[in-house]
Amino acid sequence: MTPDAPALLDADDRRVTFGELMHWSERVAAGLAGLGVGASTVVSVQLPTRIETLVLSLALARLGAVQNPILHLYRERELGAVLQRMHPAVYACPGVWGGVDYPAMVSAVADQLPSPPVMLLAYDTLPEGDVATLPPAPEPASADEVRWIYFTSGTTSEPKGVCHTDATLLAGGVAVARSSEWSASDVFMIAYPITHIGGAGSLVQMLSVGLPFVLLESFVAPYAVEVCRRFGATATGGSTAFYQAFLAEQRKQPGDVLIPTLRRLGGGGAPKPPELFFAVQREMGVPIVHGYGMTEVSTTTIGRMTDTDEQLAYSDGAPVPGVEVRIVLDGEQPATTGEDGEIRVRGPMVCKGYLDAEQTRLAFDADGFFKTGDLGHLRPDGHLAVTGRLKDLIIRKGENISPREIEDILHTHPKVVDVAVIGLPDAERGERVCAVVERASEEDPLSFDEMVAHLRAAGLMVQKIPEQLEIVDELPRNQALRKVLKYKLREQYAPRR
Repeated sequence: MTPDAPALLDADDRRVTFGELMHWSERVAAGLAGLGVGASTVVSVQLPTRIETLVLSLALARLGAVQNPILHLYRERELGAVLQRMHPAVYACPGVWGGVDYPAMVSAVADQLPSPPVMLLAYDTLPEGDVATLPPAPEPASADEVRWIYFTSGTTSEPKGVCHTDATLLAGGVAVARSSEWSASDVFMIAYPITHIGGAGSLVQMLSVGLPFVLLESFVAPYAVEVCRRFGATATGGSTAFYQAFLAEQRKQPGDVLIPTLRRLGGGGAPKPPELFFAVQREMGVPIVHGYGMTEVSTTTIGRMTDTDEQLAYSDGAPVPGVEVRIVLDGEQPATTGEDGEIRVRGPMVCKGYLDAEQTRLAFDADGFFKTGDLGHLRPDGHLAVTGRLKDLIIRKGENISPREIEDILHTHPKVVDVAVIGLPDAERGERVCAVVERASEEDPLSFDEMVAHLRAAGLMVQKIPEQLEIVDELPRNQALRKVLKYKLREQYAPRR
């Protein structure tokens, strides 16, 4: 519909229109076909957020290949684990990039594979061929035909291979596009890894509404701000860590507008403290439009620009079109409105399961709802409030304690940049509550007494106040959307008395 409109732009001022994107991806599909890639060929793609990465993905989709996007941040251990599960025929990588020799990484794990994959260096040169030689386009994928396999980031356990179809990813991306109400004047700057599940969703959004993307290979906050200003970005984000980084840049120039064209920060993948929403709105003049999803369900809920500040700050949005959300208590009883339980999801955007059949069996209930493992409740307005993880729930002397409640209060303290609340084994209490705080100042860190006073002043019941406080320079995070790895904190602090 808009072949001459910009589709993809980058920090080097390259510009690809929608028409050029279509023809380029078809030529690359012909080139890949000449290398033997066809329907069902497994291709692992470990590339940074770059125009060529999306072109390659579209070319593979044209051929009906099975795509295995891998975070370019993975190193030998993680990469080896993925390739041993996937046995790809082709491995696409950037060669040497960011000081990392990707072909050398594959060579180091090649002896663990049945046969080494064909190496495709796809950073700035993609194979091209005559479109006339392309085989017929594959039939539209059936509802169960797996063409995408993502691996979870492993924040609570070993990564799992998640199986998606064209249909599941299309459903998630289109639902977000409809809910986001993009206009023809919007420009979205993406700096998160495009091989994350959010990358496919973003690609679908771009194609379904004609939304141009500005791609940034790696996120460095001052540079990201400069790129946003240069291209007139109206939206950017990724997850909570990105919001915090933009806010920190704004605080370097209080009173000045950081990005004049910006209308929203958006994303998901990690909890959003209400105080962060209000700080961004107050200091940057834009809302955070946050959503809830995961590798298994790319999109479940999302905030809307028409939502109230209260809804945007204290919920994770309303369910997107086509998704059903159910809250379930222990014993499989349904929760009432406002009552916390496990969040379960059913809809066309839910994955088809895992590579492991037993993991798939355990992941769905008798009615076909996916068990997210997350805790939350549905509000009277229909919005979903995610309150934590089932595995993170702390049981102290028989009292269920939600870490999210304590974290949200501590986020309002000026000496706290970020915080993770965990439960640790305790002979007397069963579990004790421990707050791990990323400090704002090395010279004046939060003290235990200050933490207690702040929580008491907020009206938190005494039984929920942490018995232990740890101060760190930086919380451990995963490589995709910078989500805090609580299991690493439990491993670190559990041995202490």
